[in-house]
Amino acid sequence: MNQTQQVGYQRTRWLTLIGTVITQFALGSVYTWSLFNGQLSQKLDAPVSQVAFSFGLLSLGLAIASSLAGKLQERFGVRCVTIGAGVLMALGFWLTAHASNLMMLYFSAGLLVGLADGAGYLMTLSNCVKWFPERKGMISACAIGAYGLGSLGFKFICGALLSSVGLEQTFILWGVLAMAMIVVGALLMHDAPLQSAASVRQQHNRDYTLAQSVRLPQYWMLALMFLTACMSGLYVIGVAKDIGEGLVHLSTQIAANAVTVIAIANLSGRLVLGVLSDRMARIRVISLAQIVSLIGMSVLLFTHMNETTFFLSLACVAFSFGGTITVFPSLVSDFFGLNNLTKNYGLLYLGFGIGSVLGSLAASLFGGFTVTFSLIMTLLVISLFLSLTIRLPHGPVTARPVLQRH
Repeated sequence: MNQTQQVGYQRTRWLTLIGTVITQFALGSVYTWSLFNGQLSQKLDAPVSQVAFSFGLLSLGLAIASSLAGKLQERFGVRCVTIGAGVLMALGFWLTAHASNLMMLYFSAGLLVGLADGAGYLMTLSNCVKWFPERKGMISACAIGAYGLGSLGFKFICGALLSSVGLEQTFILWGVLAMAMIVVGALLMHDAPLQSAASVRQQHNRDYTLAQSVRLPQYWMLALMFLTACMSGLYVIGVAKDIGEGLVHLSTQIAANAVTVIAIANLSGRLVLGVLSDRMARIRVISLAQIVSLIGMSVLLFTHMNETTFFLSLACVAFSFGGTITVFPSLVSDFFGLNNLTKNYGLLYLGFGIGSVLGSLAASLFGGFTVTFSLIMTLLVISLFLSLTIRLPHGPVTARPVLQRH
């Protein structure tokens, strides 16, 4: 590569990073959903629990679309799929603004917005990581950190809109703003070039297709680790306020501070463990995250909590969860190569959707927090054992030539 090509390459990949960060910020806005439950409940004359179910559908749609985005990118390219995701998200919010019953809400805010968010989230993240093979952890931290900050930024934007223009107009303006950011971000992006055969050989021929990856035990070991991290993080984060009121007997106002503690710890985990993963073996970073989560779960399960230990336990679980979902894309590329990362990580990412409902399902089946905490604790111990014993695959798999868009 001559100097002119090198300058062009550097410019293209940094523009792709900027576009990815802008897009991820807009996609992360869906995590402000709890702001709308109360007013939607009044509008539709339905219980808050039934309205909130739309977010569960959104999470499931996100996971499903994430698993399929690699195929879409192969056919249409990262830019076109991302623009499509932005348009679909705006359509989903426009229909949500006009939803007159629960089924329409589930279709618009659950299915459409979830599919849009998932189509953009994992594909743009994986594509950006491929552009920076020498600093995958830091790039994951930037992209997923932006996704997390999006929920914080849009909390203020949507809160201000709700108080000034009302529920319906807020959804419409939210959709337009998110779409504009996603389209601008998409126009800055380029599809990452495939790794050369020489690069693949340097990684001991690790360049597995999805069909090859799923035949390896390492794939399912990583899948269980990821599912466990998502289940523990999403369940505890989802019921944190209820744990504070029910187990620690805190006032509603003090228990509500859990949201702030979780947000700070989650973002810290993304940044700290993401950067750390470029400086030590990524699987060891996952082991560290699992130990931190085990400490938090042990406090929840085995101690008589006070306000301090309650917030400490939440911080441990949120820190571990944020760090794990940041490191995992790069970890999957370490095991199975960069060229098929979007598809290899996409299937594994279904664990996010499954994990989001497993904790709540266990709690409703067996009653209360204790049994669910015990189940999560058991899975964490198993996952820690797997992370300490797993080894990189060493198979004679070579890169396949694929036409690449630019």
